[in-house]
Order: sequence, then C-alpha cells, then structure tokens
Amino acid sequence: MWTKYSTAPNLISAEMWKNTIESEGLPCKILPENQDILDWSENSSFVIYVPIGREHVADEIMRKL
Repeated sequence: MWTKYSTAPNLISAEMWKNTIESEGLPCKILPENQDILDWSENSSFVIYVPIGREHVADEIMRKL
C-alpha cells in the first residue's frame, strides 16, 4: 500500500524527487494530483507516494539534501 508523501508543482520536480528517493533504495511513485487523464500535463501538480510506514525514511532522504 502507498501513502501520499508530498506534492510537486510540476512533472519535472516530481521526477527529480522520485529519482532522489529511489536512488536511496526506497520505492516511490508519482501520479497527477487531478486523476482525470485528459487534464494531465507537464505543468500539472503531481503527488509523490511512498510505501506506508516508510515516510520517515523519505524524510531522512530529503533532509540530506
């Protein structure tokens, strides 16, 4: 199961956060904040998800930056 960790303002930022988190070994996925596929774009907000119970690991990874 996944839990919402953070929101990125656009796809590029979301991909950077995802790559940073995954480079430390924590699985991560991103999905558009608006779930309507017709509204997806590079400039949409994206939600970053991490596994439930592993939010503290993502916090530590982001704190290192």
